[in-house]
Amino acid sequence: MSEQRALAGKVALVAGATRGAGRAMAVELGRAGATVYATGRTTRDRVSEVGRATETIEETAELITAAGGEGIAVPTDHLERDQVRALVERIDRDHGRLDVLVNDIWGGEHLLEFGENTKAWQYELDKGLRMLELGVKTHVITSHYALPLLIRRPGGLVIEVTDGTADYNGTYYRENLFYDLTKNAPIRMAFGLGKELEGSGCTAVSLTPGFLRSEQMLDGMGITEENWREGVKHIRSFCIAESPTYVGRAVAALASDPDVARWNGQSLSSGQLAQVYGFTDTDGTRPDAWRYIKEVEIEGRDADDTDYR
Repeated sequence: MSEQRALAGKVALVAGATRGAGRAMAVELGRAGATVYATGRTTRDRVSEVGRATETIEETAELITAAGGEGIAVPTDHLERDQVRALVERIDRDHGRLDVLVNDIWGGEHLLEFGENTKAWQYELDKGLRMLELGVKTHVITSHYALPLLIRRPGGLVIEVTDGTADYNGTYYRENLFYDLTKNAPIRMAFGLGKELEGSGCTAVSLTPGFLRSEQMLDGMGITEENWREGVKHIRSFCIAESPTYVGRAVAALASDPDVARWNGQSLSSGQLAQVYGFTDTDGTRPDAWRYIKEVEIEGRDADDTDYR
């Protein structure tokens, strides 16, 4: 089997595949030959609280199929247990297996505030709790229903997607208590699931992109993927930004690795895995954003992004 079709015959669920990293992960799994169930709340008929009608799960499914896989869009609110249960039952009924579970559910950027007057006792409690619902509770619910199907066969892989590595998030505060909790929880989930999956032949990891050039991020700066370096005028560290495809390729590399169990329970990043598996971003470079942010932005090293690609 060619490396490009390494996942032919495999079934993946990318929970939270409407846009950004989730969409790219779903597409790259499809490019490797997988059947991919793409879930999310924004469809061509309905827009989620994120408020973006420009990306839909139907479009994600079409992109998966165009890349060489089979894309199946299933509208799902991962806070609704009955919907998640029905989703997993459908996968079981249609294929009788689940080889890859990617928990990328989030959609809470509109709730984020940093700076003054955002301490835990000042922050609007409902907004903070909604962050935890969207970024933690959804992951727990999805894993609860999907893991019994995944562990039927050895070799299953669970990827908990977050923002930040265990090293970075364990050292530096993410400036908002609710966000900090939300983005640390998937790291701990992967660690715990790794322990619970021992003996099943399955693996759990957490994975973070670096500075992600998502559709939402680009639109917010008024730039495009073609002129993305203009974003440095807004945020200095945007020079190390990576396309969603980069972390998508990281997921495909993990899912295709027969020795993926070596990573069990660990916190991984796109930049780290690029050095191991040899994939690149769309421009042929290998950005390592978390090392750049730590050494240049925080520690003050005199270097530019070329030293981190």
